[in-house]
Amino acid sequence: MLGEIWTQLFPLAGTGMESILTLVFIILIFFYSALKVVREYERLVVFRLGHLVGSRGPGLVLLIPVIDRFVRVSLRVITLDVPTQEVITRDNVTCSVNAVVYYRVIDPNNAIVNVENYRDATGQLAQTTLRSVAGQAELDDLLAERDKLNQQIQKILDDATDPWGIKVTSVEIKDVVVPEGLQKAISRQAAAERERRAIVIQAEGEKQASQKLAEAAEILTRQPGGLFMRLLRAIPEIAGQQGNIVAFPLPMELRHLLDAYTQKSQEKQE
Repeated sequence: MLGEIWTQLFPLAGTGMESILTLVFIILIFFYSALKVVREYERLVVFRLGHLVGSRGPGLVLLIPVIDRFVRVSLRVITLDVPTQEVITRDNVTCSVNAVVYYRVIDPNNAIVNVENYRDATGQLAQTTLRSVAGQAELDDLLAERDKLNQQIQKILDDATDPWGIKVTSVEIKDVVVPEGLQKAISRQAAAERERRAIVIQAEGEKQASQKLAEAAEILTRQPGGLFMRLLRAIPEIAGQQGNIVAFPLPMELRHLLDAYTQKSQEKQE
């Protein structure tokens, strides 16, 4: 067939030239089938007559045409978007949870031989694991303890996919959607919690202030003239306020002087 085509295209060419071109054509087909270029992030899993030979690459790989078959596997990190799952938590709250899983192939041979389709298998396993872990947790844990749940899901997936030659590097829970009525209840609970904290902080501040005032009063009482000096410092503050009546307390030292003077006057009269 090739000779007829060659004769029709080049009628003046001899049979020797036809044989050479046929040989060159066969050699080109052989090299095209035998030589494969494998990128840095890829590996070729080679089967020879149905038996696993191993992984090849990166670089230029030589295969035996017709006898060798190969499967190209990527070693880059794969992003798996886990669809939204309807979950009933341990405290009987229905919510929707979705996540994202990052994994990569570390053993191409096991990824091809031990599982039919490692991408689909990892995706299905991620969905069931997400439902299982979220169902065992309470709603507060789903909302506040995501890091702990992420690590738990990652460990389960990593242990299950290890025979497949897959390493799960990270798991992140993206969204937790709760019913609208429950959202309002959570908002009221959060508002009440913030109000409680504000009251506790205010009471604690008043307690500390009263303790400091008591200590200051005790120090001023022990020092002669201390209360009078504090009174002098308070006069500018009182004068700066608006009002018609100003209460001016007398210092305790002046009262002591008046009592002593009165007592001396009584003694002289007697």
